[in-house]
Amino acid sequence: MMIKLYYLYAILWLSATVVWRPVLSAGTKKYSEIEASKYLDNANHALTEWTNRVIHANWNWLTNLTNENAEKKIAINLEFSKFLKNMWVETVKYPWSTYKDPNIKRQFKLMSVLGTDALPEDKLKKLDEIVSAMESLYGRATIPEYDGDNNLNRTLSLEPDYTDNAEFWIRGYDVDDFRPRMEHLWNQIKPLYLQIHAYVRRKLWELYGSSVITRRGPIPAHLLGDMWAQSWERLDDFTRPYPTIDDVNPTSAMINQNYTPKKMFKVAEEFFTSLNLSAMPQTFWEKSILEKPNGRDLVCHASAWDFYDSNDFRIKQCTSVNFMDFITAHHEMGHIQYFLQYKDQPFIYRDGANEGFHEAIGDTIALSVSTPKHLHKIGLLPKTSRTYEADINYLYKIGLDKVVFLPFGYLMDLWRWNVFKGLTTEDQYNCDWWKLKYSYQGIEPPVTRTENDFDPGSKYHIVGNVPYIRYFVSYIVQFQFHQALCEKADQFDPKNPTSKPLHECDIYQSKNAGNAFKDMLKLGSSKPWFDAMELLTGQREMDAGPLLNYFNPLYEWLKNENKRTGEHLGWETDKKICFKKDETSQPSF
Repeated sequence: MMIKLYYLYAILWLSATVVWRPVLSAGTKKYSEIEASKYLDNANHALTEWTNRVIHANWNWLTNLTNENAEKKIAINLEFSKFLKNMWVETVKYPWSTYKDPNIKRQFKLMSVLGTDALPEDKLKKLDEIVSAMESLYGRATIPEYDGDNNLNRTLSLEPDYTDNAEFWIRGYDVDDFRPRMEHLWNQIKPLYLQIHAYVRRKLWELYGSSVITRRGPIPAHLLGDMWAQSWERLDDFTRPYPTIDDVNPTSAMINQNYTPKKMFKVAEEFFTSLNLSAMPQTFWEKSILEKPNGRDLVCHASAWDFYDSNDFRIKQCTSVNFMDFITAHHEMGHIQYFLQYKDQPFIYRDGANEGFHEAIGDTIALSVSTPKHLHKIGLLPKTSRTYEADINYLYKIGLDKVVFLPFGYLMDLWRWNVFKGLTTEDQYNCDWWKLKYSYQGIEPPVTRTENDFDPGSKYHIVGNVPYIRYFVSYIVQFQFHQALCEKADQFDPKNPTSKPLHECDIYQSKNAGNAFKDMLKLGSSKPWFDAMELLTGQREMDAGPLLNYFNPLYEWLKNENKRTGEHLGWETDKKICFKKDETSQPSF
């Protein structure tokens, strides 16, 4: 997760965000492009200084959840909001849409959208108080764990022990038909998801029986090993296609080799430098929080931070020594690498080409890092000959994370877009949430839910008001990036994909791949995302084709297996899943 350029406020109680657009009145002075360029220089400098102050206040709050830090954070955010309003008043005096220089026009376009800072001060303060309270509750929340005799064993935190505004949020994607494009991508992926869903449902049915799960219905969410059913990796142990083949999991090797959280990040850094990308600055190692500190509350959700002074970059992660956190370390360092590559851009361009790009960088690297080939190179796995059965197991486990996540990554913001547009009202929050989870994920709640519950609030990104479609996008484009980089590293041939399968590619130590990656990363948001995409991949559209190429051996195996056992693709139910408040006899959908 990346901490965004501007701090985003919780606005579930609003139906839309006020977005002011520049309107040039007849009496406005006609500023020249030279004057506009000077204004942009000053504005970028001022934004850099202000954002550094805001980020420091937010870092202090999220790493130490005290009332004092909350008050300081709210105060600085209100000051920043006033500054942005004043800057907006000046910005829209310039007739930027008439200028010739595309760079000047793009900077003004990005600066001329005010967003939530357009709200009156009292409402803005209320927003910040709400998000602070929600983050505090999330950071301090615990869940009791009981043994078989109903005795309390321990309490677990949400992290890490459970391993209008709609238009404003998607404006950075620079396309008018963004939502139809996302639906198209989902439809590309859906056949693969249906095969995984049907196979997993059968395995769960074999384990628990028809009193718990049916062969044609949705999967009860509590059987999937994840609080949000967004990843099903924990099912791998007993659903693996070839159970006698060893799992690829180097956690024990990490422990035996005395890995520490810092060493995990050092190994991640070495992967990036092997590609001719940047090492972490010394301040990163001095100021990051890589382990959960004792004696204070903080939000443990892993995040990467750019303090906008071209020197201070940090990660906040409550790291444990295991393979999952090893991969997360690469993901978060991917954000830092992006920060480092575009740090010399004007302030307004110090961001990803779109939000999904930022999330995809580290995950692209992780596709190489997780291969048995790479883990052997760095001494975490013995060298073994690869077999068809081992490959299917490997792809299946990754599919339980990557493919299974996609419908959840999509519906999170489908739900919020409907909230922002007023299509989902307060009396429908929970039931509309479960309607989407049923429709897209094919899951149902473990017990009947009502509008007295608020299940979306169990997810940090809802509590913290962080847009989520970026993760869906990132899971698509990371495979586009991976395929392009693998071609440049001579690890994949699209004309003969079986000779060098995409899922076996490891770009480690390929300067050719790294330099191509660097060229794209250095752009930041100075160009529309489709220009950045084209620079690396030759494509100007998001496309699930490379993802399907990666998982094709698994897809073919699942089709044959599900056909063999006569599985039903899809789901149907007549259960009453969610009720409106005070409703006792009729389901809400």
